[in-house]
Amino acid sequence: MKIIYKALSLLFSVLGGLLAGLLFKQAWKLAAGEDDAPDADDPDHGWAEVLAAAALQGAIFALVKAATQRAGAHGVRKVTGRWPTD
Repeated sequence: MKIIYKALSLLFSVLGGLLAGLLFKQAWKLAAGEDDAPDADDPDHGWAEVLAAAALQGAIFALVKAATQRAGAHGVRKVTGRWPTD
């Protein structure tokens, strides 16, 4: 069961990463009014904007990762009656 959970977890991690990327892009559009967030080496943006973009991106990715892992574990428990790490 743990092997199946690990395989599904990997799949959901990839899908979660794609979802997080889309959510970040939309959040950045709302926050900054720009289509793309600045890269760290972009000379046209200041420290504050680059670091704010990085913090927002990190928060969104961490939230989506935790949510997908937790949902997957709950799904395994619902199907098998056991928490996947037991």
